[in-house]
Amino acid sequence: MTTNAAEYKMLPYQRQGEIDYAALEFDPNEKEVPPDHMEQSREIHEVIGLLMAWFTDFWQRSNVFLDTDTNICYDPRNLNVRVAPDVYLAFGVDARAIPPRKLYLPWEVGKPPDWALEIASDSTKKNDIENKPGIYARIGVPEYWMFDPSGGTYYGQPLTGLSLVDGGYRPIELTREPDGVLKGYSEVLRLSFCWDEGWPRFYDPSTGRYLDNWRAERAARQDAESERDAALSERDAALSENQRLREELRRLRGEG
Repeated sequence: MTTNAAEYKMLPYQRQGEIDYAALEFDPNEKEVPPDHMEQSREIHEVIGLLMAWFTDFWQRSNVFLDTDTNICYDPRNLNVRVAPDVYLAFGVDARAIPPRKLYLPWEVGKPPDWALEIASDSTKKNDIENKPGIYARIGVPEYWMFDPSGGTYYGQPLTGLSLVDGGYRPIELTREPDGVLKGYSEVLRLSFCWDEGWPRFYDPSTGRYLDNWRAERAARQDAESERDAALSERDAALSENQRLREELRRLRGEG
């Protein structure tokens, strides 16, 4: 897979004291989920799966952090000032140092997330449209995307991409393909994020193809590894047979 993840040098995680979780206004281990989360869950899981396969190599890359519905704090003086994207991604960070803190703290991580996504639902639509753009801009998230599986019932349009310019967001141009797929190019991901009849997809302009379903990506990787292992086994068997034949030839010649 060719991604931009390897280009990011990992920032050191700078832990700053202990966190008094008991003093916060929530239990970081338990979160009440609204009933209409079912309107979002399949799409969220699909996006997470695709990004996991493409950018983290199934969690093997320690400099890429990917998560869903966890808290990003943006005021070091008050950890109750926070926001939880449906999906967010950060490059060049110490991905293994973040989860033990139970919060994404940009001042410790070294940077804000690079990409944030909200999936529409009835209970979240107003907050996603009216409040979160300002919050993500304040945090410094370079791109904020909104995906509406319904086609626009909640957000007014199926797909919205926003790019941070001079402290504010500007719309990312969208194009619609002849087959109806709506695309917007993400400079951060170097992929086009797509709305395809209500389903999220990613398109790689460098190869001219869509990223496969993440399960297919994994299966393809496993198939490639199996083919490689089989080729190595065949090579080793051929080397052993050649060695055996050389030894047999030397024996026949009386050289052994």
